[in-house]
Amino acid sequence: MNEPGIDVLMNQATVQRRIDSGRVPDWGVEHYESFRDGLLGERNDAPFPCYFGIETEREGDGLYSFCSSMADKDALLALGDTIIEYLDVYENHAERAPLTVFFEPPEESLDESGYHEALWHILQFLHVHDLEPWPERIPTDPDSERWEFCFGGESMFLTCRAPFYEGRKNRYCPVGLEITFQPHALFKGVSADTQAGQTARKVIQERMEDCDGVCPHADLGDWGVEGDREWAQYLFSEDEQKAPDECPIRITREHPKSTFLIDA
Repeated sequence: MNEPGIDVLMNQATVQRRIDSGRVPDWGVEHYESFRDGLLGERNDAPFPCYFGIETEREGDGLYSFCSSMADKDALLALGDTIIEYLDVYENHAERAPLTVFFEPPEESLDESGYHEALWHILQFLHVHDLEPWPERIPTDPDSERWEFCFGGESMFLTCRAPFYEGRKNRYCPVGLEITFQPHALFKGVSADTQAGQTARKVIQERMEDCDGVCPHADLGDWGVEGDREWAQYLFSEDEQKAPDECPIRITREHPKSTFLIDA
């Protein structure tokens, strides 16, 4: 961890040092400052909804990386390497240590549909180049309440921020796409089937409504709950006409994945 460059795994202190020394490009600085302000600042006189996220950023427990493209093969291969390194260290880094990745914005601005396409291209690319098998306990069909994205043998919940949001301020990022990867293990003790988890969700949803000034999104749900779908929560729709009706990703347990999916 903390190798030279910005497309590597970094802790908070390293990100700040590289910003202070001018080694992070302007888009990266704007990304991180927007992220930090989003968690520690207020919207509509209300704090960021997820108090776990606030505590993680305040205590310096998060891990980070920057990615120079949402489409370039080499950039996304480097991202895959970073995620693998993250999965090796996050449990020893802090009690809750998500990985947040900031993507360089494209030269031409994208609308909502463009960001949905970019997200699922990234996740499909990661899956195709994943060297580990898809976990047996996770279905390959996204239209299942027990599906969630997996990489490196770990299942994880993703939350994204993007520039197209107007009403949902807690998902708004003025710079570009941002993905936070949270392994399933981070939710131990606060899952939907625990009292602590139910209490946390109630508080978060109330704060979400205060922060955004609108009701929680209709797709908001919980993993494993009948009728809920996790994939739709990664990048909430602002305009349903510009969001996919079905999950665009294709998942296989076959190896090598690249041969299976490209030839299919």
